[in-house]
Amino acid sequence: MKKFLMAAAAGILAGIVVTTQVAAPLLAQEAKQQTNVYEQLDLFGDIFERIRSQYVEEVDEADLIEAAINGMLTSLDPHSSYLSPQDAADMRVQTRGEFGGLGIEVTQEDGFVKVVSPIDGTPADDAGVEAGDFITHVDGESVLGLTLDEAVEKMRGPVGSEIVITVVREGEAEPFDLSIIRDTIKLTAVRARTEQQTVVLRVTTFNDQTYDNLADGLKEEFEAAGGAENVNGIVLDLRNNPGGLLTQAIKVSDAFLNEGEIVSTRGRDPQDGERFNATEGDLIDGKPMVVLINGGSASASEIVAGALQDHRRAVVVGTKSFGKGSVQTVMPLRGDGAMRLTTSRYYTPSGRSIQALGVSPDIVVEQPRRAPESGDEEEGTTPRTRFEADLRGSLDNDSLSEDEIRQIEEERARAEEAAKLREEDYQLAYAIDILKGLTTLSGDAE
Repeated sequence: MKKFLMAAAAGILAGIVVTTQVAAPLLAQEAKQQTNVYEQLDLFGDIFERIRSQYVEEVDEADLIEAAINGMLTSLDPHSSYLSPQDAADMRVQTRGEFGGLGIEVTQEDGFVKVVSPIDGTPADDAGVEAGDFITHVDGESVLGLTLDEAVEKMRGPVGSEIVITVVREGEAEPFDLSIIRDTIKLTAVRARTEQQTVVLRVTTFNDQTYDNLADGLKEEFEAAGGAENVNGIVLDLRNNPGGLLTQAIKVSDAFLNEGEIVSTRGRDPQDGERFNATEGDLIDGKPMVVLINGGSASASEIVAGALQDHRRAVVVGTKSFGKGSVQTVMPLRGDGAMRLTTSRYYTPSGRSIQALGVSPDIVVEQPRRAPESGDEEEGTTPRTRFEADLRGSLDNDSLSEDEIRQIEEERARAEEAAKLREEDYQLAYAIDILKGLTTLSGDAE
C-alpha cells in the first residue's frame, strides 16, 4: 500500500512537472508578445510627442490622433475606416435615404478612387460617371496618396457648387474631365414600372425604405395591370446598386422565397456566425423572375442575386458583379464618432463566398456602349423601306375584319415598342424577352 501511495504521489508530481514544462513556454511567449505591444505603444507615444513638439508647424493633436486611428483601420482593408462625428452623422442620414453630394458609391484601388456605381438620377449619373471609372483628380488636385475618406471629403461641398473630377476609363485613350454640380441626393430606393407585361423593379440602394418601396411599387403595378394574372413576370434590376443594409437585402430576398437559407455570415470566431432563412410567403406567387446585375452591383445586391440564383428562383442576367463579400459593423465610439470594421464574410446558400469573385450571371449579356451622336449625318441617308401597301393601286386586304386588323396593328405597335427598348436598354429588353419565353413555355401567355 505504501508503494502504491508513493507511486501515485510520483505520478502526480510528474504531472505537475510536465504541465509546468508545457505551460511555461506558452506563458513566456504571451508575456513577450505583450511586452512587444507595450514597446510599440511606447514608440507611438514617442513619435507623437516628437511631432507635437518638433514638427515645422504647429499641429492639431486631435487631428493627429484621428489620422493615426484612421490609418490603423484603413491598413486592414478598403472598407474599414474611422468615422468622425460629422461622417458618422452623414452615414446615419444616408441610410435614411437623403444626403448631400455627387451621388456615387466609391472604393479605393491602387491609390485612386474607383467608382463602384453612380446612383440613378443624381448629378454624377447625369454627368456620365460610370461604374469602374477611376477618379484621379478633384478640381485639378491629385487624390493619389489620400485615404478614401480624405478623397471623399474633397468631393463634398455646398449644394449648388461646381466640382471638376478627372476620370480614367477603360477603353478611353486619355483621361478626361467631368464637371458636376453638387446637389442634395434624395434616394428613391425602388422605382416600379411596367414594360409590356413585365413589372420592372429598379432597386437603386438598400436603405431603410427599400423593402417597403418594393412591396408598395409591386402592389401598385399589379393593380394598374388589372391584377397579378395580367403580369407575366418580374425583372429585379440591381445594376449599379452599390448595396447598403444587410437587413434590407435579407427582406428583399425573402420577398420572393418561401423557405431555405438566404445568406450566412462567418467571422473570426466560428461561434459568431449567423444564418438567415426565408419565411413563407412570395409576393409574386412564384411568377418567373429575372435579376439584372453588372459590375456596379455590390454587397447587398450580390446577396440578393446570389440567394435567388442558388435557389433557382430567378435567372440572373447581365455581367459579373463587383465582388464585395464582406460585412462591416459600425461601432459607436466616444465623442460621437464611429468605427466601420470588417467583421465577417457572407456566403450564399450554396456556401460560396463572393469576395473578389462576384456573382456570375446565368446568361452573360453586355450592355452595348452608345455610339457618340454625330451632327454631320444627313437626314434621309437611310432609304425608306417600301411595302406592298405603298404601291399605287395595290389591292386591299378584304379577308380580315376591322377588329382583326386593329389587333394586328396593336401587336405590331408592341413589337416596335420592344425594339425601341432594345436601343435604349439592351440588357433590360433581353430580360423581358426571357420572361416572355418562360411564360410561353409554361402555357400562361395570352
